[in-house]
This record gives sequence, structure tokens and C-alpha cells, in this order.
Amino acid sequence: MLVSLRRITFPTALPVLLAFAFMGAGFVRAQPPGNSTTTQITPEKLSLSFAEVAKAVEPAVVNIEAKGKVPEITAKGDPTPGDSDDIMDFFRRQLPRRPQYAVGSGFIVDKSGFILTNAHVIENAARITVKLDSGEEYQAKLVGSDEETDIAILKIEAGKDLPFAKLGNSDDAQVGDWVLAIGSPFGLARTVTAGIVSQTRRETPQGSPFQKFIQTDAAINKGNSGGPLVNMKGEVIGINSQIATSTGDSNGIGFALPANDAFKVYSLVRKEGKVRRGFLGVGLESVKAEYAKVYGLADPAGAIITDVKDRTSPAAVAGLKVGDVITELNGQKVANAQDLITRISAVLPQQEVNLTFLRENGQNVDRKTVSVKLGERPPIGGSDDTQRKLTIDAANETQKPFGLTVTDLTPALIETYRLADGQKGVIVKEINPASYIADVKMSNGNDALNEGDLIQKINRQSVESLKSFNDIVGKLKPGDAVVMEVLAYNRGSRSTQLKIVQFTVQ
Repeated sequence: MLVSLRRITFPTALPVLLAFAFMGAGFVRAQPPGNSTTTQITPEKLSLSFAEVAKAVEPAVVNIEAKGKVPEITAKGDPTPGDSDDIMDFFRRQLPRRPQYAVGSGFIVDKSGFILTNAHVIENAARITVKLDSGEEYQAKLVGSDEETDIAILKIEAGKDLPFAKLGNSDDAQVGDWVLAIGSPFGLARTVTAGIVSQTRRETPQGSPFQKFIQTDAAINKGNSGGPLVNMKGEVIGINSQIATSTGDSNGIGFALPANDAFKVYSLVRKEGKVRRGFLGVGLESVKAEYAKVYGLADPAGAIITDVKDRTSPAAVAGLKVGDVITELNGQKVANAQDLITRISAVLPQQEVNLTFLRENGQNVDRKTVSVKLGERPPIGGSDDTQRKLTIDAANETQKPFGLTVTDLTPALIETYRLADGQKGVIVKEINPASYIADVKMSNGNDALNEGDLIQKINRQSVESLKSFNDIVGKLKPGDAVVMEVLAYNRGSRSTQLKIVQFTVQ
């Protein structure tokens, strides 16, 4: 199973249109040469270095599977013209609904089980499963996420100390440094690729103001999202986040969010549960050479206010207007719009800052200063997704046995599913995609239970009604073995067949 991609394109001025996909990027840092002698790095020595780094970091790298909250309706085909089953067969062809899955990577950053990954890997997840390098699997909870940087923090309860990766200083990364990308491309866990740092502090067309990536040519593919980018000291210097691609696969242009930026998000989420950023409430454009020349500015620097969001925004309350040019923040020059956004966002909401700005006054340009009490930058999309929580036992919140919604048989259901007269049992009406039973498979790999199945026996006890179903399953506890006898409607043969569904209560 693969991580679904979100794509963006480069400007059409480039010879080839490339698409950015949220995938993952990685890199490794080489040691600077000595001053007195030059040491030749043979292929053998480099290979041994790669092996040692991979061996040191791999135990902390995890595979992440996120099961979506909303089932995807899987159409089984269109009704055949003239088919006597007409509308009822059409509805049967829509069953069953399948949960959507995303697969990505992550890495443990604390022995107690905190994990860093990309926010897009676990977006809208109902249940998150983390598989360790050892093969152990745990259900994870979402501690918090930040869409602006595409970072999410997960937590697993392993009941023991876990191996963890060390975060390095990403500011030390230099173009040409060797790096390794580690993760689960295409679901293939423990995959290691090597490359160099191609560029630092790289902006991408659809990146947020808070994303300046480390670019690398290490091979990054679907499923690498959230995995570590590692230097030759075995330190994580980036989180694999995007690739530029014309095919959906690696073209040797990958991007990792610097570890220093990720650590800031991690620290804030651990402390406050979310990332809080200062907010002016204005639209901005950078001052360029032409603007400076026309308006008689000494330097092409500053941020022009192009929009004041509303009358209650911090900027409006302070008296700032469209056309004002902000040149200083707390006495320090503002280079451009991006610089102002970054620095304002680094200040906590409700704090005051001093802004120096220029305002056109007839033929003159007046210099003014104002104190502004900052608001809080709203999340992307306007909803507070950064506070979204997913508990380890979220699958049990419905309080439905096994995560199943079942109902008594009715004449209409008997007709719909071609059941013989006198059949007993309960019909599976809905399967919670977050429940463990949604993952139970038959020996042929098909889902064990589907909507429309008729449960007739549980552990050799007959299920004749909803009441008897609840009575039987109410006595089961975690660790108990369960064998269900289920009558399933076969859409191909338009008949029913017996299934034996086996699983352990969790």
C-alpha cells in the first residue's frame, strides 16, 4: 500500500513540468577535509561508512500505516442492461465499502516512544499502526501536528525503552555532503538510499512560509514520507517531505524539512499541544528594485501591505493600512515579505511588537512607528486541525462490539441478500474502519467481513437475533479466540456461501 501523493507543478518557464509529491527526502553529511594532508576516500571506505550509519539509525526508523476515517465506496461494476435484479443488484454491487490506507515512515526521537513523521502521512487517520524495526506493532496516538511545516508527533506505549535517533544541527549541512535516506518506499521497510545535499534552504512552489528544505538527490519514493535524512555522523538532519517528479517516482530531486525546524515544532507540541504563531492579519508583497526607485527608497527592502484582512485584525486595530511599507520590526530591518512573516510568526500571540513603516502622503513618504498586539495565526483551511487528537483506543469509542454495527433480519434484507426462508442471524450493516476487525483477512487475502454478511454462529453458539449476538460477544475479553460462521452473498454467482472468520479479541 502506498502513500497517496499531492502534486504541485513548477512554473511553465522550466523545460519540463515537474510535480511535487509529499513523499520524503533525505541526506548525509560528509566530513570537511583536513588542513595538512588529503585522505583518499576509497569506495570500500565509503561503503563501510554507509553501512555503519545505516546500522546505527535503522533501529529507530518505523513504518507507519494510517487507516482513513471515511470508507471509500468501491463500485463492483454497472448493472447489466435488462438485468432483473435492477436497483437491488446495483446496491449490492456497491458493497463493501473499504477504508482508505496511507503508508509512510517515521523515526523515534525519545526512548519513551515519541515519533516524528509528516502530517500528511496520518491526515484524517482513524487508526495509526506503527511497526518497529524489530517487527513489533503498536497502535499510536497523535500528540499533535503542524500543517504549516507538515510535521506530526506520534506516541506509542511499548512499556520499555526504545532505540531513538539523534537530531543533528541541520544548519551545518553543506552542498555536497553525503546523506542517507531511510524509510519504507512502496511499503518496503528498512530501505536505505544514498546521495548528496544538492541545496539548502530551498523553497518550493507550494511550500508554506515555514518550509525551507534541504534538497538532495538521494532516491526518494512513495512511502518515504516522514523518514529521516541522516548525515555521516548518524544524525538526523531532515525529515523526508517532498519530491519533484514528472512520473510520480524519484527523479533525484527530493526535499527534507531541516531537523532544526522540526525540533522547534516538536518542542512546542510537547509543551503546549500545538504550534502557536503570531499574526498581523495582512496580505504582503516584497519591495523590489522598481518599487524602491519609484518611491525613492534607499534600499529595495521591506514588505508592502496589500490587504488588511478585517477591521478586527491586529494590523487594522493598530491603524495600519493598505499601501503601508513595513521596513523594521523591533528596530531590525525587514528584508522582504517572507522575512516579516517568519519573524512575526516566531513571536507568541498576544505579545506586542514595534513596527516601523512608510506611508505615502501626497508627494511625500512619511516614516511612522506603531505598537501592535499580535493575534494567533489561523491554521490552514481555517479549522484548528493542529489540536486534533487520536487516542490509542479510538477504535473503541463507538462502543459497538468488534466495531460492528449489526441489525436483525427483516423480510426486505432477506430479499436483498437472497437468503433462504428460515435463515437466522444478524446482518453486518457497517464496519468501523478504525476497528481491528476491519483488518482481519481470509486465507486468500480478502477481507473477512463485509457489509451485508450474515453472522450465524459465534464460537459454536447460534446467533438468532441482535440480543443473542450482544449476549455472546459481551462475555468475550481481550485474548479470547473467536470463530464466526458467516453466510456471505457472492455477487458473481448470485448465491450465498459459508465463510469461517477467525480472529483474536483485542
